[in-house]
Amino acid sequence: MSVAATNPAPKAKGALVAPLQVVAKRNVISWKTMTFMTVSLVCSLRAAPTMAVFGLGAILLYAIPAVLFFLPQTMISAELASAWPGGIYRWVTEAFGPKIGLLAVWCQYAQTIFYYPAVLAYVAATVAYVIDPSLASNGMFTAIVIIAVYWASVIVSGRGMKAVSGLSSAGSIIGTIIPGVVLLGLSIAFLATGHPSAAPMHVHDLLPAWAGIASLVLVVNNVFSYAGMEVNAVHVSELKDPKREFPKVMFATIVICVAVFILSALAVAWVVPNSTVSLTAGVMQAFSDLFGVFHLGFLTPVIAVMIIIAMLSGMIAWLAGPSTGLLLIGREEGFIPPYFQKLNKHGMQMNIFIWQGIVTTIIACLYAFIPVVSDAYWIFEVMTLQIYLIMYLLMFLAAMKLRKSQPDRPRGYRTPALKLMCGMGIFTTVVAFFFGFVPPSQFHSGGTLVYILIVAGGVGIIGPGAALLLDKIKKPHWKTYQSSTGMAAFTTSSADTEK
Repeated sequence: MSVAATNPAPKAKGALVAPLQVVAKRNVISWKTMTFMTVSLVCSLRAAPTMAVFGLGAILLYAIPAVLFFLPQTMISAELASAWPGGIYRWVTEAFGPKIGLLAVWCQYAQTIFYYPAVLAYVAATVAYVIDPSLASNGMFTAIVIIAVYWASVIVSGRGMKAVSGLSSAGSIIGTIIPGVVLLGLSIAFLATGHPSAAPMHVHDLLPAWAGIASLVLVVNNVFSYAGMEVNAVHVSELKDPKREFPKVMFATIVICVAVFILSALAVAWVVPNSTVSLTAGVMQAFSDLFGVFHLGFLTPVIAVMIIIAMLSGMIAWLAGPSTGLLLIGREEGFIPPYFQKLNKHGMQMNIFIWQGIVTTIIACLYAFIPVVSDAYWIFEVMTLQIYLIMYLLMFLAAMKLRKSQPDRPRGYRTPALKLMCGMGIFTTVVAFFFGFVPPSQFHSGGTLVYILIVAGGVGIIGPGAALLLDKIKKPHWKTYQSSTGMAAFTTSSADTEK
């Protein structure tokens, strides 16, 4: 959308007002372009070690959430985005009111509080393979890398979206597709040259081995692997023919993502024994072993840097997105103080970045005190998913409510069998949420009760608890912008930037 300035609303007490107006000019993008945009957002090699422990069983464990969760959230977010521009807050607010809308957008934002330490722990493990592989299990090293990289990302993001757009668009190809192809190719060559597979390769192994409910709880990570489609669904109206082309985007994205997830997990399983795979460093373990077999050890740091680029580009892309949604509702509804509504000269919400960075730094320090880094990684990963699942549950419920309450509203795309799609999404979301409170078999830092208390406490406080607090403390004079469209793009002027 093209954005032009208009006269700002009257400035409220201590507030900073963004001059905003949406000009009705439609940008048309091809379905192939949208496919690659979506793949870059969703795909990553990060989950491969988690599923590698299941060997061939990873195929089924990836296919099930693809059908029960990825498909419904893709189709439903496309319909909502084509009818109500503005993202998850607008969709849920239309269905259930601004307070529930706040909960939805806050959960979308709050999950990043745990997402960054989790994804940066993976980055730290990858960095370790460039310096000293033994550092991959060193909590202090992990904490230092998380803190340093996050604040470096804030500095880059603070320069504006133009400064990071090139990195974001190329990161998935450089750090996901190319390393994924190399990993798969070397793994196949590894087997073809007579080396035994570290994972059983019999037909009956397609069914995951049952070692109690703690084993299957790792499936919860697969649901999060497919999360994020609602971010790009807001662009569905920019397709030339949404009804025909978006299903193509959906199908192509699902095929590519499922292929990347399954094949990378199998590649790790073939090379790294189940008993030694690390949830944070498993991909680099596989590369290190393969490069050693084929005398290509000099490529280990090259691949590590490529993967780091992918993870950082994805993190930077996510840094501004959910926080912009929080900024929008803060200005429209007064849910956040004017201090957090300020933009710097590049139009970025640096105060939100900084305070989130403080929380991220505190969480990162926990890595230095948890004996097993993989345990900390998993706890943060599960907290991320649990908070995000609350948002998805509200999205599915909102879709059903809006189809019933506003059936005649024009939609650029209509989800076929909406009730069935929502039913599958709700079922998967609830089941995944339940499994999140069961410790995985690799968790060694305490009993089940300790694990439940840690996860429940983190999710409750950072998720719904914080949203409730924002609703209680909101002030009428914190409203600095009234939107009638639900679409807000931020531009800067001398009136709304920090001095």
